[in-house]
Amino acid sequence: MPLTLALSAERWPIAGTFAISRGAKTEAEVVVAELGDGKARGRGECVPYGRYGESVEGVLAAIEALRPQLAAGLDRQALQRALPPGAARNALDCAFWDLEAKRSGRPVHALADLPEPRACVTAFTISLAAPEVMAKAAAGAAERPLLKVKLGAPGDRQRIAAVRAAAPAATLIVDANEGWDADNLAANLAACAEAGVALIEQPLPAGHDAVLADIPHAVPICADESARDRRSLAALVGRYEAVNVKLDKAGGLTEALAMMTEARRLGFKTMVGCMVATSLAMAPALLLAQRADFVDLDGPLLLARDRPDGLCYAGSRVHPPKPALWG
Repeated sequence: MPLTLALSAERWPIAGTFAISRGAKTEAEVVVAELGDGKARGRGECVPYGRYGESVEGVLAAIEALRPQLAAGLDRQALQRALPPGAARNALDCAFWDLEAKRSGRPVHALADLPEPRACVTAFTISLAAPEVMAKAAAGAAERPLLKVKLGAPGDRQRIAAVRAAAPAATLIVDANEGWDADNLAANLAACAEAGVALIEQPLPAGHDAVLADIPHAVPICADESARDRRSLAALVGRYEAVNVKLDKAGGLTEALAMMTEARRLGFKTMVGCMVATSLAMAPALLLAQRADFVDLDGPLLLARDRPDGLCYAGSRVHPPKPALWG
């Protein structure tokens, strides 16, 4: 059936500043795609990521270019061939899933032959800053069971020690966002081990991580930027113990589900992650979270406000979406 397409670019203010090794931002820029058939509508949200050469304008153009094919009957399966992995395909793929659910009256988890999703514990992010600033933020979130600590700059040993002192009971995940190098890797790994960190994400730049196969891992290491879709995973065996699956990297729920399956087959633990975005972007990822060892879906918690019918966050527990939001 021919589909109509509506596109919008939106800006959502962040509560304060979100900072990682590559820089800081004060708002989340997202693209929303909406597919309709005259009776039902489905939505998907993506975050164009400059790290992969994406921009809001480029994502809008990539989706817009498919308008004639959508009108001619392009479906979700054909979409996987029409666009490469990335944010543009993610927005459309999730919109297709939502539309299928609205058309059929069946939730997405049933359409995908997945168990009914339940509430799960998500990490809460501590942005990169001076050690004393991060310690203050960690103290304010010390009751949360899982904290994700952004590192990737000189002084990281002091930062992780300060966060651990401020939140002694929390499980800590560290995300260096490719910010370490061969010279400081060993010292930073040792500092994380001393602080009892449970997992370290992407310490070295993607493409320069072969050294990880040759050193002991006192803390398990998780691939993020090095793990885009299922085809990227085989090369990571022996370098990483886990992979971070994100809808925006994989290009939607369809590929992300396949990526989770392939990661398990190869012996990896899995994390489900996100960009800073609204609940509409988190909702499909909650289906992946049911199968993940670590969940990091705190994007809406970092915003000054969220969408109507947004996800319910009760402390660190995030609950499945209402049908009015997605799925």
